[in-house]
Amino acid sequence: MDMAYYPDNFAHDRKGNDKALVRVIYSRPAKNNRDVFGKLIPYGKVWRTGANEATEIKFYQDATIGGKKVKAGTYSLFTIPGENEWTIILNGDLDYWGAYSYKQENDVLRVTAPAKKSGTALENFTIQFAKANSNDAVMRLGWDTTVVEVPLTFQ
Repeated sequence: MDMAYYPDNFAHDRKGNDKALVRVIYSRPAKNNRDVFGKLIPYGKVWRTGANEATEIKFYQDATIGGKKVKAGTYSLFTIPGENEWTIILNGDLDYWGAYSYKQENDVLRVTAPAKKSGTALENFTIQFAKANSNDAVMRLGWDTTVVEVPLTFQ
């Protein structure tokens, strides 16, 4: 399992009363010479966004993700990969293995984000946050040659 914070390296670089804005806990499957999106991870089906347990995302304060407001709290992060666009899903159900027990009726938020091809393949699935400006960040999901960027705004 791995963990990413925004601000980046928050737990390591934390000083005084610094506050994290968002944290994600996820497992990092490997490509292992496989065709990932459209094959191993089918297009158009709900994916746990990693491996093993469903990925968990915690917002430490109210935020906006992909233009939609989300309350501070902890959610499962699911996605529906597509060749050109992904659906990003925050769901209220926690502590499940994979997406086998996923229930759409417990979705808190759904947004879409474009999927882009990169020139370099990532061996392991990766989630990281990058600063966009003073109140904005980008959550990047990347694996193989696919990268999805989801805009985040913090109040």
